[in-house]
Formats: sequence, structure tokens, C-alpha cells
Amino acid sequence: MLLLFFHAGIVVCMRMAGVKAPWTPENPQFEAPGTLKNRGFAPLPQVFWRNDLHKEAFWNQLQLAVDRHFNPILHPNMTKKGLRNSRFESVVRQSFSEATKQENMRKTFHSLPHHIQRFVNHMLRRSYPIILQPDGECGTQGKDEKKPPLLLFAIKTAELNFKNRQAIRQSWGKAGWVAGQKRNSSRVFLLGKENSDDLGVNISQLLKMESKHYGDILQWDFEDTFFNLTLKDVLFWRWFSDLHCRAVFVFKGDDDIFVNTPRLITYLWDQLETLQANKSLKDFMVGEVIGAAEPDRADKSKYFIPERFYSGSYPSYAGGGGVVYSGLLAQRLNLMSRRVHLYPIDDVYVGMCMMRLNAFPVHHPAFLTFDFPGKEEKRPCSYHKILLVHKRSPEQIVRLCLYAVVVFIFTK
Repeated sequence: MLLLFFHAGIVVCMRMAGVKAPWTPENPQFEAPGTLKNRGFAPLPQVFWRNDLHKEAFWNQLQLAVDRHFNPILHPNMTKKGLRNSRFESVVRQSFSEATKQENMRKTFHSLPHHIQRFVNHMLRRSYPIILQPDGECGTQGKDEKKPPLLLFAIKTAELNFKNRQAIRQSWGKAGWVAGQKRNSSRVFLLGKENSDDLGVNISQLLKMESKHYGDILQWDFEDTFFNLTLKDVLFWRWFSDLHCRAVFVFKGDDDIFVNTPRLITYLWDQLETLQANKSLKDFMVGEVIGAAEPDRADKSKYFIPERFYSGSYPSYAGGGGVVYSGLLAQRLNLMSRRVHLYPIDDVYVGMCMMRLNAFPVHHPAFLTFDFPGKEEKRPCSYHKILLVHKRSPEQIVRLCLYAVVVFIFTK
């Protein structure tokens, strides 16, 4: 107590004498860089609630209007029931209509590259006729399987990629079989249409024969381009939800990957009990997660996104080469996608929907959507430890699957 009174006495004396204590800062209130001075209150960040944020970016402005419409802070009277029952598509259409009436938005649109303009012109269309579809509610299952599948393989492919589909049918995507044991799984291939003028031949009849023989083709009447891969996600979610497929998990991936199916099935069975216990199955997504990525600004890249179309970083997302999520999450993504404007990069778009669901993908190091790092592929048993790797040829896929099955049998 004596020391405390002594210390206080010194401070009082120094102030009376007009002397500034050596430990007193010039500004007693700490202000972080990039803040606005607001005397009497805590500092305000310069970007807090800015109306002009990303004002030059076409997609950001379109989505900003939709996000504000569904913001519970801006619209506190909008109940959760109201959110579920709202006509999401009408809000998206209205935001597009209002935005394109603005002079600055029209100028921005005309400054975009031609292929981006073409994408924008078709952004609002979400409904396309189904040309071919499987007979079953969850695609093609094993002959004796009657229960809902544990896992549905939903594989993005193109009409010309017959060899890729055959390799998958004969290997990791073979429905109802793994390592000599029964397992409950199903398979469906997701396609649009090739431009017959570009091909110089119409192969639709060949695809119909393939569909009739295998029963695992789901094709819509839209042009199968890179930017339309997002449509495959959106239309698949709707098909999955409308047919009430009860698959517990969905694997969505490309047709040039190898999947270690025995290991993946074992992993999912292990996860299922924990997810159900924690009631977190509705949020489950796992893959190779890319965090805080920036749009590709290289105009020669197929991933090129100009800053006038999208500004800012991407949300965390799982690489589209191969990702697993729950059937419950697929149904939630179906609803959320109706209030998120389409985006040209499919896996980024899924991340945008996930962020608005307040759900986040889980990173798993055994999902190698960018192939093995360094020389790790040459190490013994490298393929035994992984769940997925991208890219592989049809011949490699079949050979790797045989290896995976043998290893699985001898390591059980």
C-alpha cells in the first residue's frame, strides 16, 4: 500500500508541475492502421459497411443486392420460415434486371471479354430439359441392392469421353462391388451436349445406346462448356432433391481421376457414426480445401476472371476434381444455389454457396486434386495411402484400381 501511495503521489506532483510522465503515450487511445478517427468512440474501420465496395465488379454488384434482400439484420422481420418459402429465383431475376438498367453496369458489361459476356447472357437460366436419365432414383446400383446407397458417385463427363466412363465402370465406380464384398453404392454420369457443328458429327444416338445399356447417364440439353460446369452442379442438386435420392454421401468428381474406393468407403463408415452423433451430417463436405485463393487474372488461362467481373478473394472451397459431401448437404445446396448468381468456376461457386450456409469444407490430405507433391508418387505404397488423385488416363485408372483392391484385401 505504501508503494501504491508513493507512485500516485509522484504522478500527481508531475501533473501539477506540468511535467509529462515518461511512460505516458502521445495518444493514449490505440488506433490500428486503416481506421477512421472518431473522437469519443472506438475507431471505425475504413471499409465498414461501404456501399461502393467492389462497385466496378459486375458479379459482386449482382450478388450484393440478393444478399441484402436475405440479410436478417437489414430485414429483421423476415423469419426463417419466410426465407424457406421465398421465391428465390424471382429475387435473383429482379437483382439482375435492376442492375443491368444502371449505366455503369452496362458499361462494365460491354468491357468484359466476349466469352464472359456470353456467360452473363445465360446466367439467369436454371431450367434445362433432361434428355437422358437413369431409371433408378439414385442412378445405377448393384443388381441386388434395394436399400438407399451409402455413396452415390456423380461424375462429370462429356459425350466424347467414352473411354473414361468405361474405365470408371470397370474399376472404382463399379456399383455394388468392392474387394469381393457387397457394398451399397450407385453411379451416375453428368453430361451436357456437345456442339455438333464443332464436332462435325452428331453422336447423340451413340450416347442413347450407351444409356440404354448401362442406365447411368444423366444428360441435360445445354452446351457442355467449361463455364457450364457450374450448371451440372446446380442441375444435379435439383435432380437429386426432386427424386428424393436417399444416398447418405455424394462423391462429385471428374472422369479423369483415380478413387481408392475401398479406403473411401471405410473412411465414410468411420465418419458416419461421429457425424450422426454430433448432428453435423447436414454440413459435411471433405476434400482438398483451397483457402483465400485469388481469381486468376491471366487472360490466357481457362480460369481467367477479369476484375471487372469479380473482385476480391474467393471463399474456402474444395477442389472440384473430387469432393465428398452428405446427401443432406446436397439438398441444402440445392436451395441455397437458387439465391446465388451462377459463377463461371464450378468449385468456387460451391464454396460461395457453402459460405452462405455457414458450412465449411474439411481438408483431407489424402484428396490429391493437384496430383502428388514432388516425387512422392514414386515412394512405396504411395497409392495405398490416398483416397483420390487427379489426373490419370483410363488405362492408369484400371491398373491402379486392381492394385488398390489387392492391397486392401491383404491389409484387412
